[in-house]
Amino acid sequence: MIRVAVTGAAGRMGKANIEAIQMAEGVSLTAAIVEPSSTLVGADAGEVAGVGKLGVALVDSLAAVVNDFDVLIDFTAPEVTLNNVAFCAEQGKKVVVGTTGLSDAQKAELQELSAKTAIMFAPNMSVGVNLCFKLLEIAAKALGNDDYDIEVIEAHHRHKVDSPSGTALRMGEVVADALGRDLKTCAVYGREGQVGARPRGEIGFETIRAGDVVGDHTVLFATEGERIEITHKASNRLTFAKGAVRAAAWLQDKNSGLFDMQDVLGLR
Repeated sequence: MIRVAVTGAAGRMGKANIEAIQMAEGVSLTAAIVEPSSTLVGADAGEVAGVGKLGVALVDSLAAVVNDFDVLIDFTAPEVTLNNVAFCAEQGKKVVVGTTGLSDAQKAELQELSAKTAIMFAPNMSVGVNLCFKLLEIAAKALGNDDYDIEVIEAHHRHKVDSPSGTALRMGEVVADALGRDLKTCAVYGREGQVGARPRGEIGFETIRAGDVVGDHTVLFATEGERIEITHKASNRLTFAKGAVRAAAWLQDKNSGLFDMQDVLGLR
């Protein structure tokens, strides 16, 4: 049985991760962490997540449960995540990271820490989204470099703090890499005013933040006479949580290295 800890356990994704662990075989929730200021410290993690009493009390630090888990699932915030991964690397614990909004420097830090432990980092844990990444690679290569205009459109709930989403950026990276472009130089994040005709080679991003949208992503390839759209729509956070739990189990025989969901699903 793989012992799994969930941090941010009282948040939206934390609760979904706990529910997904309860639904899966071969894994068990053995630790749950919340921020030190939380009034829920000491409460039963299962009851907070709405899955019934599990006998796992919420604690306010990883150090308090360092001997109680093998893999940590972390969907929190960039700085918190990096601190947690550094702690796990020193303690020989594996980590599944679903946090978005990491800077290039923070991603590089994850790479360095992966020399000490196994880390699975992906902007989106959904199996369907990761299949879309593969489809986008195939589509971009087949459609070619200059004939199709490319736009990435994404929508999330009003509480999401990073924009564009990590998934949208990853979609853009997949397409840009397939076309031999550098996303940093060809991306355009929204348009306003007299911007002129669309130049060849741009990859545009449009962001929507509204209501309780869980996550919608579309990549549009458009040319004279036709449009191709590859779309993924999530209606429940459980789809991300199930992927994270699958990743936690996949890491069982990995001692070090930085992986993503393409590795987990055998799509590399």
